[in-house]
Amino acid sequence: MKHKKRLLPILLSGTILAGIAVPVHAQEAPAVQPGLTTDDTIRSIVVNGSQRLEPGTVLSYMKLRVGQTYTQESADQALKDLFETELFKDVSIRNNAGAVVIDVVENPVINRILLEGNKRIKDDAIRPEIRLAPRQIFTRSKVRADVARIIELYKRKGRFAASVEPKMVQLDQNRVDIVFEVNEGPKSKVQQINIIGNEVFSDGKLRGEMVTKQSRFYRFFSSSDTYDPDRLAFDQQKLRQFYLTEGYADFRVISAVAELTPDKKDFIITYVVEEGERYKFGDVSVESEIRDFTAETLTPLLPMQEGDFYDAKQVEDTVESLSETAGLFGYAFADVRPEFNRDKDTLTMGITFKVAESDRVYVERIDINGNTLTQDKVVRREFRLNEGDAFNSFQVKRSANRIKSLGFFQDELEIEQKQGSAPDRIILEANVEERATGELQLSAGFSSVENFILQASVRQRNFRGKGQELRTSVSYSSFSQSIELGFTEPYLFDRNIAVGVDLFRRDLNSFNFVGDDRETTFEQLTTGFQVRAGVPITEYLSASLRYGLSHDDVTLDRDLFFTDSDGDGFRGNSDADTCDPLVAGRFLCDALGKRTTSSIGASLIYDDRDNRVRPTRGQTVVGSLDFAGLGGSVKYLRGRLNAAKYWRVLGNFIFSVSAEGGYIHPLENRGSAADGIDDVRLTDRFFLGEPQIRGFDIRGVGPRVIRARFTPEIVDGRAVNSIIDFREDRDSVTDDAIGGRAYYLGRAELEIPLGSGARELGLRPSIFVDAGAVFNVTQPLLVENRVQAVDTNGDPLFITVNDDGALVNTTDAVDANGVANEPSLVAGSFTEQFFGDSASPRVSVGIGVNWNSPFGPFRIDVARALLKEPGDDTKLFTFNVGTQF
Repeated sequence: MKHKKRLLPILLSGTILAGIAVPVHAQEAPAVQPGLTTDDTIRSIVVNGSQRLEPGTVLSYMKLRVGQTYTQESADQALKDLFETELFKDVSIRNNAGAVVIDVVENPVINRILLEGNKRIKDDAIRPEIRLAPRQIFTRSKVRADVARIIELYKRKGRFAASVEPKMVQLDQNRVDIVFEVNEGPKSKVQQINIIGNEVFSDGKLRGEMVTKQSRFYRFFSSSDTYDPDRLAFDQQKLRQFYLTEGYADFRVISAVAELTPDKKDFIITYVVEEGERYKFGDVSVESEIRDFTAETLTPLLPMQEGDFYDAKQVEDTVESLSETAGLFGYAFADVRPEFNRDKDTLTMGITFKVAESDRVYVERIDINGNTLTQDKVVRREFRLNEGDAFNSFQVKRSANRIKSLGFFQDELEIEQKQGSAPDRIILEANVEERATGELQLSAGFSSVENFILQASVRQRNFRGKGQELRTSVSYSSFSQSIELGFTEPYLFDRNIAVGVDLFRRDLNSFNFVGDDRETTFEQLTTGFQVRAGVPITEYLSASLRYGLSHDDVTLDRDLFFTDSDGDGFRGNSDADTCDPLVAGRFLCDALGKRTTSSIGASLIYDDRDNRVRPTRGQTVVGSLDFAGLGGSVKYLRGRLNAAKYWRVLGNFIFSVSAEGGYIHPLENRGSAADGIDDVRLTDRFFLGEPQIRGFDIRGVGPRVIRARFTPEIVDGRAVNSIIDFREDRDSVTDDAIGGRAYYLGRAELEIPLGSGARELGLRPSIFVDAGAVFNVTQPLLVENRVQAVDTNGDPLFITVNDDGALVNTTDAVDANGVANEPSLVAGSFTEQFFGDSASPRVSVGIGVNWNSPFGPFRIDVARALLKEPGDDTKLFTFNVGTQF
């Protein structure tokens, strides 16, 4: 902020008169102006110089009154009284034979308050610390207090070298602008941490237990090396906890001192500790006054044994475990207290866990607060307890997990337990905080096959606040276009029966480029619907049924891949024209046609994860079986098995493993293997690639036919350079994934916890390993080294080229006139190769990051294929982004 008027420093120990700082000591007042006498009787008192204050108001602040005797002491006291009001910049008193004149200069009124120089802490964070406000009377004490609060704010941010200089700009009408000029200074780091008195554990080991770290160049992304006095106290507790878990029950921190370095920029912290002796567990037992709890039953279940080294954390966990166990029997307020018997001679710590008598508790009431959109019944039906039931701590925890799994509320949701109207009554209170349940998701990617991929979906997981799910999605890429609609009612007629319906239309195609022209080689248009229903069997086991009906129309470009069977000179313009396997490949010709699939399926699901949205522990297993042949023209039996397990490891790391596999068995005979026809249609097989296995492209893993174009040169009846290696230029070939009857996929992933700052940003990085394969398909008949030519009449010929380049199988040696038929080569010659039908695992490793960004959830993965088979199509980088409403 630039000011045209001169900034005057505010001397916090003086007053400002006419722009000149005049020191004023706190215990001194200006001398009384001498009069003719100092002990006259006061005949009158006159106040001069007051502007905002009435003279009577000024007189009310002091004890001088008409009729009193004027003395030096009474005048001094009057000056002190007036200055203590902090309303005046200057005051003087004159006595003229009993006529007392009081001259005052009022403090100015604050016009506005400005901040300058603050960059690390914004105005919005500093202004709440400033008590001065516009239209208030300026006082030095308030300025001094505001300066102290601003400096304290900077200290809490680790900037102990910060300074604040208050200044003011004189305005007319006795007004001023107050300017706080801030010099933030460098961030105060912890230069060194010294520990004195430790003998058992090294300095490095103890520093590793602390939250505060020594300043090092590689910690530029961390704030742990910033000095914070609150963190200093917390580190003392961390040290004590560490020693107590190692058995040192007498450990104490004698002192913890933080000293500024001579340049006043950094701190040196010194701890003086006393480790004491190491203890072992002595006699450990349980004494219970609860009927259902007996010492004989509980004592053998204790995790610690006599002779083990003492561990305070194990004691805390045992108290919590006993309390939870009591809760399982309905004793919500069981009081479990450990009594310690320390023997310094034998260095043993005996412990008796005493469980005090308490009443069995019943649920009096269930309260739900904070839900503004979600209906009460949506939350209540997730409770595993009802009003009037015996209290059970396990069921309370399970209820909280089920409510969190809805995804409608905050992740930290807890069900509070409050005392009811009687000692044996409890109130369960779920204080929920709703969050956005609508999702608008956009995902984009790049592929060597598809170039650009764009998907958009709108999903409302809590439609009308009833827990219903309504969704629609649209995707577009060079490979596919689709639209899907779906609706799910989780509780049909308020009963625990979930029903849903899905409508879809998908257009999938494969293509290749000739120069800049795109040729569609294969197109599948699918339209259909599916209805489904699910019911719980137990708390963790459920079953679902589904029925689906879909119609497929598979076509090829008739101008490119059909022969002129009717002799009209045009290919593919009539029903008489047929798919040419020499041009299209027999596997594509076999897939052509219209078919209807009518299928029924069932699934059995076991799921005990703590959170279905973001699990940290538990497992899930899903087995499904689908039968196609309930009408329609397609018949098969398909089975799948999926499983996943989650653990919390090494503190807050989340480790997960998952595996899945499937097999499809044909129930019809469509041809023989000698003809290259598989009994499972191309459109019904399994495919594998992105996003199931990262590091590979969409359908980038498994059996495939790759067709490479080439134009051979005929020299002495032989084709030169006719064998093509497609790997030299993958973009110039036609790559058709043909899938397989079987597949498997496995994944291991470790989610890495970050500091509090990164968690607030919603960053969740992970490292992963993916492995899988799709295989088992009948090898299609291939067109190998096929040279396209025309005879002397311009009619098409196809000549096979042996591996050594020799031309064989010429269609006609002479033409109709008996003239030798010399072929003339044309563009469009090709060779086909079959790859990928192997159960050998494809393995990729990579890193990924989930980020709850301001514009929505963002996921980025970078993965590299470690093991692959010839023909597999790899991909390094993918990302997607979305938003919520």
